[in-house]
Amino acid sequence: MNDRTLSVRDLNRATLQRQLLLRRDERSVSDALGRLVALQAQVPNAPYVGLWSRLGGFDKADLTGLMERREVVRATMLRATLQVVTAEDYLRLRTSLRPALVKAMRGFMGKRAEGLDFGELAQEASELLAQRPYALGELGEALLKSYPDRDAPALSYIALRCALPVVQRPPGGSWGSGSSATYVTADSWLAAPCHDTEEPEELVRRYLAAFGPATAKDVQVWSGLTGMTAVLKRLRGELTVLRDENGTELFDLPDTSVPDGDTPAPVRLLPEYDNLLLSHHDRNRVIPDPHRPRVFRPGGRVLPTVLLDGFVAGVWKTERQRSTTRLTVTLFTDVPERDKEAVAEEAARLLEFITGEPGHPVELRTES
Repeated sequence: MNDRTLSVRDLNRATLQRQLLLRRDERSVSDALGRLVALQAQVPNAPYVGLWSRLGGFDKADLTGLMERREVVRATMLRATLQVVTAEDYLRLRTSLRPALVKAMRGFMGKRAEGLDFGELAQEASELLAQRPYALGELGEALLKSYPDRDAPALSYIALRCALPVVQRPPGGSWGSGSSATYVTADSWLAAPCHDTEEPEELVRRYLAAFGPATAKDVQVWSGLTGMTAVLKRLRGELTVLRDENGTELFDLPDTSVPDGDTPAPVRLLPEYDNLLLSHHDRNRVIPDPHRPRVFRPGGRVLPTVLLDGFVAGVWKTERQRSTTRLTVTLFTDVPERDKEAVAEEAARLLEFITGEPGHPVELRTES
């Protein structure tokens, strides 16, 4: 047991450091994704913005090229949501997440999944995908031939988001691609099968490297898996054990630094659904409780956010107006003028990245 008690600010700085948000990193996109494990990608443009906020000199073509060369894939992973992840990590970790995917899908589909054998469905879908790529909707229609009493959307969603390891075929999932995508089996696209082990120990170690120090509940929220208390108990002898200000045990990898809570943290603008906000049970380390309803919206939406002094302090959006794109930042509270200037400067840089050209307007607002 380490004697250090970690404050909320200590945990904030540790998480920002591991998420490459204390300073822009110079590592490659592949190495960054390996460090982060994955980046949330329900919206195709989101991981591009997430990488721009973390890496120096990042260009959209850097990620798109990796997807086209099959070194990075967009696929269902953590919390049964779409992520971008290296091909190597998809093959290594996808089977470990299978129990979480099945549980999430059965809960989401309810009666539409009752009595459905996911293994048989996977086999049917695999045979269809062996012939050609399928879009989400058309695969469901094709599966109705074998499951005439089911509904097509449920069949395709279960097959492509849970039952069968599949990835989206570029240009699906790339910058500006929208919701259109076709799917192929992972083993055909990557010329290798997924690892066959469901043991989650490696997944837990990777989580701690990217988001620690953390609790078993934190790991469960990030991964969607249950039983993490038992896993951490098995790993306890090889981990560092710390405590937060409430006396709660926190686990971390040995010889991993935790910056002091007073370490400076630059302004950052993060995309919607960024994993920084979704990967802990106690999210106070990145977003104060009073701000959560402003960011976590009905229908499961998670708005793009502004980090100020390391914590969520506002949201942002872009709007196309004829030939101009405007980026509007809404801060939740009034802040000093120097902080407003720093937010405006970072927002202008992001808008230039999004549009590919300088000079588009940025507007700052403060909620009354």
